[in-house]
Amino acid sequence: MQPDKPQTLGPIQHLLRLWFSLSIPVTRKQYIVAGFSLMLLKYAVEAAIIYLTTGEIYRIEMFLSPILKHRSEVMSNMAQLLSWGLFAWTIPFLWISVTMSVRRSVASTGSSFLGLLILVPVVNFATMFLLCILPNRKPRSNQSEVPVATPIPTNRVRSAVSGMFISIAGSLVLYALSVTVFERYGILLFFGMPVLVGVVTSYMFNRGEIQSTGQSILVAELGILLCSGAILVFAIEGIICIVMLYPLAAVITIIGALVGRSMATNQATGRGVTTSLLLLLPMLAGADLATHETPLYEVVSSVTIDAPPEDVWPNVIGFSELDSPPAWYFELGIAYPLRATIDGEGVGAIRHCEFSTGAFVEPITIWDKPNRLTFDVTKQPPPMHELSPYRHVHPPHLDGYLNCKKGEFRLKRLPDNRTLLEGSTWYEFKMYPQGYWTLWSDTSIHLIHDRVLKHIKKLSEK
Repeated sequence: MQPDKPQTLGPIQHLLRLWFSLSIPVTRKQYIVAGFSLMLLKYAVEAAIIYLTTGEIYRIEMFLSPILKHRSEVMSNMAQLLSWGLFAWTIPFLWISVTMSVRRSVASTGSSFLGLLILVPVVNFATMFLLCILPNRKPRSNQSEVPVATPIPTNRVRSAVSGMFISIAGSLVLYALSVTVFERYGILLFFGMPVLVGVVTSYMFNRGEIQSTGQSILVAELGILLCSGAILVFAIEGIICIVMLYPLAAVITIIGALVGRSMATNQATGRGVTTSLLLLLPMLAGADLATHETPLYEVVSSVTIDAPPEDVWPNVIGFSELDSPPAWYFELGIAYPLRATIDGEGVGAIRHCEFSTGAFVEPITIWDKPNRLTFDVTKQPPPMHELSPYRHVHPPHLDGYLNCKKGEFRLKRLPDNRTLLEGSTWYEFKMYPQGYWTLWSDTSIHLIHDRVLKHIKKLSEK
């Protein structure tokens, strides 16, 4: 029998291993070529999609800018499903950038910390530059290039539980600092907390003996799940907000788990890991304060009504009690419309749109009967009642973080005595990353629009 020939990897397999492996060292050339190629690929695909769907030009400076205002304005006219698609498209690139940066950091400095800075806006560009120019360090003679997982020790459960308790305690402190001291729901909270949980739980799980990557990720995900439960138990947040946060937190936790395992593999001390995290978190807080602007988002919904604009107009300026029961997602606590009334007529009249959580006060600014009704929003109720085991949970983000600025109804005459009724809401959202959270807020506002427009359609067609 002839001995088996060693299998050679094709170019595609080699690239996939380089991008997604957790242990293969990354050279300067590989980091530069892969980084710039993938960045250009991501930009080219996003720019093409945005141009084909909205007609807007997605300039390269918008793509690179950590300030989301102009990028959000370009993407505001995209379909909701397409926005979610672009979010999903970003996840593998985030994975590759962090894991390759961590492996490049280990190859050049012997530590994972420099690679962690790729998560910090603005600082990430300086980090990439350093990783492109730093030479590889010389490996020790007794140190293998690729760590090999050893048999699971008998104290693995104790290590995992210790890491979970430490990360949960740290996360609660981080939440308090972010919300009460910095008064922000942003990168420090939504990126810093999952990274903290992932790094600490995975590091503690692997510091005695290196465990498998799958087990390290599983332990970290269990840690973020228990952390979410602690936030619920301590009446800090409600179920809906935790559910909305979890998809983002789960992905970031995986990255933290890989970094924590890498730190343990490179024999980082507990003091070194703690120092790394203490240096990283203030940078995230600084990025929150330095890079964020609050753009104005517009949500547009429409319905076709078998009635002329003259018959639709009275039901636009004010409509009777909605007799259809609220859908299941409204029953969970999201605010939903009940009725609308108006005091006066013409510009200056005051419209009151009553929701399940209170009333919007809407002074009329444009009265173009029966074509257009525009109003400002001077007072608004909370966007939801938090679903919680406790009687009353009211986290700070329910006040002043989602601000409706104005609304508008447009009635367009169609052939055969029909009307195209469009409804727009302009709002600002002060929770970051806005690109993620506005996916949820846009969806909620579309559902609210749909309930109102269908009710107006029903009244007008009678």
